[in-house]
This record gives sequence, C-alpha cells and structure tokens, in this order.
Amino acid sequence: MRALVAPDKFKGSLSAAEVADNLARGLAATGVHTVTLPLADGGDGSVAAAVSAGMRPHPCTVADALGRPHTAAIAVDAETAVVEVANTCGLATLPRGVLVPMTASSYGFGEAIRHAVGLGVRRVVLALGGSASTDGGAGLLAALGYAFHDSSGQPITPEAHALNRIRRVDVSGAADISGVELIVASDVNSPLTGCDGAAALFAPQKGAGVTDVDHLEAGLKSLVAALRRSGCPDAAALARLPGAGAAGGCGFAALCLGARIVSGADFFLDLLGFQRHLPHVDVVITGEGHLDHQTLRGKLPAVVARRAAPKPVIAVAGRAEMPSRLRFFTDIVTVAERTAADTRQDPVLTAELLYHIGVDIGGRLTRRDG
Repeated sequence: MRALVAPDKFKGSLSAAEVADNLARGLAATGVHTVTLPLADGGDGSVAAAVSAGMRPHPCTVADALGRPHTAAIAVDAETAVVEVANTCGLATLPRGVLVPMTASSYGFGEAIRHAVGLGVRRVVLALGGSASTDGGAGLLAALGYAFHDSSGQPITPEAHALNRIRRVDVSGAADISGVELIVASDVNSPLTGCDGAAALFAPQKGAGVTDVDHLEAGLKSLVAALRRSGCPDAAALARLPGAGAAGGCGFAALCLGARIVSGADFFLDLLGFQRHLPHVDVVITGEGHLDHQTLRGKLPAVVARRAAPKPVIAVAGRAEMPSRLRFFTDIVTVAERTAADTRQDPVLTAELLYHIGVDIGGRLTRRDG
C-alpha cells in the first residue's frame, strides 16, 4: 500500500510539512509506504511548501506590518521566486494579540518582491494570504518606487488611514520590472471595494471597527482614482476584477503592475509537482486545519480531491463542518474527534494526535489491501 500525504498547514498549530511528517510516521508504523508533499494554496506557508518541494530558501530583510525591519524568507529556483505576504508583513509579524488595521502596511511585501526581482528570476509568484493591512497595496507600490502626494503636492506615507488624502501618484521613480512575469496565486475572489471588497469583508478580521471600515473603503476609492489619474488609466476596471481585494488590496496593486491572477491551489499543485506522484500511489491523504463551506470554494483539499480522482482521497482536519457536503472525500478524520482540548494553539498535542490518526488510517488501509 502506497500513500501520498499532501496536506496544507493546520493554521496556528503546525506547518504543512509538520502535518505531513506526523501523519506519515503513523502510516509507516503500519507498513504503508509514504511520500510526503507539503502543499499550499497561496496563503501563509506558501514559501515553506515551496522550499519543502526543493526550492531554495533565500533570506531578505524587510519591514514587518509595523514597519520594523526583520528577516523573512522567499523561495527561489533557477527561474521562479515565491514571495508571501504572511511572512513579510502579515498578521504573523505582529505581536501576539495586537491588530493595527489603520497603520499596518504592505511595504515589506513590496520590498521582498523587489529583492526577488533583483535575483534575476523570470517570474515571481505572489502568495497573498495572511495579510495584516488594508492599504490597497499602496505600501507594496511605495517599496517599488511609487510616490504618493496630497492635493497640495505634499508627500503621504501610504498607510491605510491616509489613503483618502492621496490625490496624485508619481510613477517616475518606479522600479523596472517589465521583464518579470508576476503571478498572483490566490483563491480570494473579492473585488477591491464594495460590500464584498477588501475593507467590508476582510478588514474586520484585522481589527477594523465599523467606522474604520467606512474610512478604509473611502481610502481605497481615493487610491483607485489617484492611480487612474496618474498613469494607470485602467485602475477602476482592475479594482473590479475578482481577486483585486486579496490581501487588503495587494491583488489590486499587483494587477496595476501587470500581474495575472490564478487559482492558488491549482498553481501550487502544479508548481510542487503533485500530478507526477499520482501514478505511483494507491491513496492520497490531504487536509487542513478546518474543513467547512470555504473548502467547497476551491480550497486546497477540494482541489486535491478533484485532481486525484478516481483515486481515493482521505481528508484529515483539525475540525470539520458540513461533512455531508464533502462527500468527494473517501473519509474525513478530525483531531477534534479525539480530544476535548482546543488543539489550534497546541502543536505538541496536534502532532501526537496526527501520528495516531496516521496509525489508524494505515491499519485500515493495510487490512483492506490484505
């Protein structure tokens, strides 16, 4: 019996590699031969998954969500770099319990992009999950040389709270990235503004109150208008595209830079070589921290099940809701079924339970195979 163990991370608890390794240890204890392939869908953990698949980690110093310098990592091979919001300036770079929705910036993400371009790669993959800011990607653009001014011509630091003061954008000092293909890997389909846009839908998750959301919405509209007047005539149309609202508007900024948006899950499965493993295994084991209605919208486990068909696919999750609508999985097993404790912030207990889940799955598989 041969199994491909290809999960996403368990957010807040274990990386995709740690999930895969603990399941694989349990499976191996029962005699199942395993291949591990930690996956990502464009969210936090995308760089780590790319490194696990063979790309090189490359450190770079960037600003975190509060503007403090720190060392982040990008993943690089001969032609491609993977850069993520989460480890550069995302929520994970904030002190525990701190949310700063009006001042958090995407500047560090732009610094990482600029660093990646400087390495001479032909394409840069932008992973947009886990953001802390709703600045419309203005910080990203500032790191690439864009300058922002108010109605009097005074410079403006492009933080979220100040976006509504922007009237002109100077692109004369922008970095030349015309020779690099930019790919946004994201499964967020929201436009930049409106009731399902970056401010209304996602800013509350980053600490924004009702008044803050209204202020951010106005600021994002001001940013679009300023860019339209200052060298990006298609800004309004780009802001309406699905995905423009990803990562607090970093999707919009990337579109202004000429990026194309692709399904994060499908793109990373291709980048990490998922398909080439399928002919050599009998079963696929995937999963994520929480299986729910969002899984049905093209999250990674659902894409794994679709791409692996007709091979059986077992999903392992921290928790699961709506299991009756997830019948494209052969089985769903959860950590929550095995303990009354909240494992979302307990990596040690989660790892132990995943090992035992692997043992149980392996026992069933080997009995069936026998």
